[in-house]
Amino acid sequence: MKTERLGNGEQSIRRAAALLRAGEVVAFPTETVYGLGANATSDAAVAKVFAAKGRPSNNPLIVHIANIEQAKPLAAEWTERADRLAKVFWPGPLTMILKAAPGLSRLALAGGTTVGLRAPNHPVALNLLRECGLPLAAPSANHSGSLSPVCAEHVFEDLQGLIAGIVDGGACHVGIESTVVDLTCDPPCILRPGMIGRDRLTQAARCEFVSPALSVPEDKTLKSPGLFERHYAPKIPLRVVSGFDNDRDGIVQIELPRDPVQAARELYARLWEAQASGAREIRILAPPNTPEWTGIHDRLRRASAK
Repeated sequence: MKTERLGNGEQSIRRAAALLRAGEVVAFPTETVYGLGANATSDAAVAKVFAAKGRPSNNPLIVHIANIEQAKPLAAEWTERADRLAKVFWPGPLTMILKAAPGLSRLALAGGTTVGLRAPNHPVALNLLRECGLPLAAPSANHSGSLSPVCAEHVFEDLQGLIAGIVDGGACHVGIESTVVDLTCDPPCILRPGMIGRDRLTQAARCEFVSPALSVPEDKTLKSPGLFERHYAPKIPLRVVSGFDNDRDGIVQIELPRDPVQAARELYARLWEAQASGAREIRILAPPNTPEWTGIHDRLRRASAK
């Protein structure tokens, strides 16, 4: 298969939307990372996503929509908490787990009964969602478990020949995956930390949020992506260290910016550069252990897992 490299203008968006309506898989930018989109109502289209990524069948796909109005019919119950959170954080890097309505691909739900819904805060993604008129099941546009892509070139390097097209929308400005909250339980649960933290969620939803165990077995049906012990990993070993030493032979040493927002924006881009350097190991200086760094700590812990 030849992978079309598309721009982000009106003609390119129309072409990408046509491919999606025809049941093909197209990568597109969001504010977090690039997503690998397919018609979320079609088992055949969603199966192509799993095949391209080599993704385990028990790992569900987040369904992307343009707005609250498009999200509501996809949930069996649109709750008051969901409404409060969506009105504050959408479009944006928040995924909400709700009971799924009929009509969505069972493959996208990993055989479960819940769906993760998100409205991305990226003009190209929103234009594409409006143009194709479909809810798009869209995990990160990379091989399963590997580094998430934050520019179109990363996607092309990883998935060329496996997908129909890539819409180039430039670099992602958030840089790590969305916060995922499970609203089907009480109290609601943070399944995957991101750049929207617990305090902001609590204030918006007017209730407390809890966190589950850090990892789940790989043979268990999941409610959210990003829960396996090893994930987001470069192709060479990564170590999180408390300080650097002078032994730098074949080692890339990374110190992230001290601002968590800027650090998240740079994290995967820096790891992609290190991966391509020919080094035998990456060492990254541990970030501060404060709440605003929780999402970055989660990614580093999983990326460095054995």
